[in-house]
Amino acid sequence: MSLSESCYLPPLSPEYYPLYLAGVLGLGIAAQWLAWRLHLPSILLLLAFGFAAQLAGDPDDIIGKDLLFPIVSLSVAVILFEGGMSLKFSELREAGGVVLRLVTVGAAICWGLAGLAAYFIMGFPIELAALIGAILVVTGPTVIAPLLNYIRPARKVGSIAKWEGIVIDPIGAVLAVLVYEAVVATGLNEAFAVALLAILKTLVVGLVLGAFSAATLILLLRRFLIPDFLHNASILAAILVVFAVSNAIQPESGLLTVTVLGILLANQKRITVRHIFEFKENLRVLLISCLFVVLAARTSPAEIAKVGWQGLLFLLLLIVIVRPASVLLSTIGSGLNWRQKTFLCFMAPRGIVAAAVSSVFAFEIVEEYVHRGADPTTIAQAELLAPLALLVIVGTVTFYGLTAAPIARMLGLASPNPQGLLIAGADRWVRELGKVIHDAGFQVLLVDTNYRNISAAKMAGLPAHCASILSDYVTEEINIGGIGRLLALTANDEVNALACQEFIHLFGRKEVYQLAAWDSGSGRRASVSDHLRGRVLFSEGVDFYVVARRFAAGAQIKKTSLTAEFTYADFLKRYGDSALVMFIIDEGKKLEVRTAESTATPKPGQSLISLVDPVKPAPEETQSEDVAPEDETETESQSPSSS
Repeated sequence: MSLSESCYLPPLSPEYYPLYLAGVLGLGIAAQWLAWRLHLPSILLLLAFGFAAQLAGDPDDIIGKDLLFPIVSLSVAVILFEGGMSLKFSELREAGGVVLRLVTVGAAICWGLAGLAAYFIMGFPIELAALIGAILVVTGPTVIAPLLNYIRPARKVGSIAKWEGIVIDPIGAVLAVLVYEAVVATGLNEAFAVALLAILKTLVVGLVLGAFSAATLILLLRRFLIPDFLHNASILAAILVVFAVSNAIQPESGLLTVTVLGILLANQKRITVRHIFEFKENLRVLLISCLFVVLAARTSPAEIAKVGWQGLLFLLLLIVIVRPASVLLSTIGSGLNWRQKTFLCFMAPRGIVAAAVSSVFAFEIVEEYVHRGADPTTIAQAELLAPLALLVIVGTVTFYGLTAAPIARMLGLASPNPQGLLIAGADRWVRELGKVIHDAGFQVLLVDTNYRNISAAKMAGLPAHCASILSDYVTEEINIGGIGRLLALTANDEVNALACQEFIHLFGRKEVYQLAAWDSGSGRRASVSDHLRGRVLFSEGVDFYVVARRFAAGAQIKKTSLTAEFTYADFLKRYGDSALVMFIIDEGKKLEVRTAESTATPKPGQSLISLVDPVKPAPEETQSEDVAPEDETETESQSPSSS
């Protein structure tokens, strides 16, 4: 029995196929959840769970290669469309030049160096070396998106990595097609003509069909010719149809078509596509979970072992030499600093597209060599294309998955658990609260439409922007790197609720907070329905006006350290039951937002940020780090902030 065969149990009976398919989905979602709980890149656990799934059987036997690769291609089309929808033209103002360099000069350098490595290390003929080099130019959103979601890098370098990872996918796939067409062509002149024609057809088909599809969908949605309940289904069907049609006209042009379609839909202003993006985002998580489990399940150790030590050396050169060279050489004079360039050097995992393209071309080129009557050595080398690509995929996903996040944190370009606060509202007590949090060492950013409030915040040394918290300006123009939570502290309950809904997709439901509603009613007189609200801050019944009245009456926002000598009980004894604990800073310097559901009792070693009524301090309590109240000469805004 071969090593490949020993990896699997006896073949499953057809009646167990539904159980296998459901198990793939279950393993994928379980891997995503476990990665979230353990703070690990999800793609690492997806691969691990996929290797474990080998024990249940070979996906090729259950799904069949003839069906598996079309399913993978259509899934990649959906993922690439969703990636295109995440690309904003506004990001190109600071990242466009670098992205262009990376996907042109950088891609050419990667292709050339990877091809040379395959030629000298793997001993491939020049045409096979050029083909594997072209295939491995591709990274793609199937691996880049999960890594960026995990790392959460600074805005500029994150935008560059996102744009490169998505745009390089169709470019790399088209490049691989061109090289393949040149390999099977006879003669240099014919190869050049075939390549040039393929480039023109790909560009025309991808750009024209993508733009036409986007315009058609916008027209149909704008005129309400598609009912709401069919929006997501119609967009999904359109993606798959235009992808298949595009590929039928020109092989591998479908990736460019759906990318263009996604980018155009995301950047137009005529219709809202947020609900479509959210649906595709959820679908992307589902597809990536299944695809990586299936990919790993069909990758047997024996298949990877065919490439031998030369394959490992080839992988090492890709990581140590090829990627750094392509980044450093293509970004000369780009304005990127050494930290940003270093991070980009650690962001080149290969994904599903490389696996699919290598498998298809390996099969076709072996048939071409057999038809030509090539020698057995050349045919055997062509059969190594797919195993070598699989080794690179597994190796790069593992390496970059383990190193990219620590490197980003070490370079100061990412925070694994951003503690910063985006605060909607900048009234007097909100500014004082922000000042205390800022002085405690945490990042804050105030947003308000009241210019006087923003001016006062800036005079106090607080970062602030005069804008509506509900505008696209906040998410598209303001750098919110290092910020991981929203506090909606305006006097308008409806604006607070809308702000929470707006930022759920960015921070998650756990990290969007708002003040209690002023009416605290229910039914027809409730200001906002419960399902629209964020998490209630501080305590039930503590609305904007409660805090504002107490603050106007002389209450102060203070930071107080708890020790073994001055405990929480002592704190309550000093300030009374009216003391409102707003935040707790734990021993690890992490900021905990207190909500109406918080029940934990503060402990010695922690610090409290709280609203307390003024009392005469006792001599023995001078250990507390109380913050002085705001300058009494500053006047409070007379009109409630609405943003």
